[in-house]
Amino acid sequence: MNTNHPALALVSLGVVALFVAGCGSRPDAAAADAPPPDSTSALVLPPAQRERIDAKPVASQSFHPVVTTTGTVAFDGNQSTQVLAPISGPVARILVQPGDHVTQGQALAYVSSPDFASAIADYRKADAQASNAKRVADLDQQLFKNDAIARRDMEQAQTDAVTAAADRDAAAQQLRALGVSDSTLHALQAGQPVATAYGVIRAPIEGTLVERLITPGELLQAGTTPCFTVADISKMWVMANVFGSDLGKVQLGDIATVTTSATPQPFRGRVDNIAALVDPTTKATQVRVLVTNTGRLLKKDMYVTVAIQSRHTENGLLIPVSAVLRDDDNRPFVFVQDAKGGYERRTVALGPRVDERYEITAGLHAGDRVVSEGGLFLQFAQSQ
Repeated sequence: MNTNHPALALVSLGVVALFVAGCGSRPDAAAADAPPPDSTSALVLPPAQRERIDAKPVASQSFHPVVTTTGTVAFDGNQSTQVLAPISGPVARILVQPGDHVTQGQALAYVSSPDFASAIADYRKADAQASNAKRVADLDQQLFKNDAIARRDMEQAQTDAVTAAADRDAAAQQLRALGVSDSTLHALQAGQPVATAYGVIRAPIEGTLVERLITPGELLQAGTTPCFTVADISKMWVMANVFGSDLGKVQLGDIATVTTSATPQPFRGRVDNIAALVDPTTKATQVRVLVTNTGRLLKKDMYVTVAIQSRHTENGLLIPVSAVLRDDDNRPFVFVQDAKGGYERRTVALGPRVDERYEITAGLHAGDRVVSEGGLFLQFAQSQ
């Protein structure tokens, strides 16, 4: 080819210039970060079909945001307790099983314990000494009235009687701490023999026995071995994880809705505590929600979703949930009616859900007419 010809030279220079311009051009950084634009053109419908489409203008309005997060279920710490063994010794018999309802003071297990036998012996000795000291004090008082002994001797006898009575009361209290029933204690006070030398583990509160941690024959250590867990499961704690961006929206007393896959019915609760510490691993703050456990379906350590209705007021664009559709890549979009009556598809960014509405954080402006009913028809028509 003869490149010395003037016309061919000009063509070659034009091609090179276009190539260099194409290689040197770069998209703007902000445009690269923006969501992909909607490529579809406005859809125009016949008047008869347009009557089936409901489009309404959106406007900025005030609302109470909903903080949606996850959480776990725990027992109400004010209505649950772990029962420790009050005495040492092997477990002789277990009287209850998990799921049983127990009352305060109910016997949960028997323990064959030398501590129990020793405590009974100590009580019998203290009771005998107290009875004898009282008898001596009463006798000395009569003798003093008859000028048979000195006042000092009478007062010493009365002091000894009071001391012996205090020792007997302390021994009785020790027996109660070991789980001795009032009927057994009355039998001891009456001098009657005790049929079984068993210590008793009793329920400290009324509730449901949710855990049994011991087995027959297991050796218990007083004040150390956990035996049972008793809890009132009519109310539960839900520990919700709220992050810093939403923490300012949550206040004590806010209404919360707890949902779980265990039941389609949500649980209602109220925020009753906001932790003073942030979890160093998740950087979330635990917000405690007290929930009424309807049907006893909430279980300890269950994973749940928590929606906290904030009393904090914000302003934004809200559209009906029915107006939001999803494309093949699961990106949300809406249909907006233009000035000529056509319908264009517009990708939007969703904020939190507020009842049956979504907050739109990007993609719409006040005054845009958004299709709230008939969007699926437009989506189908546009795909044809």
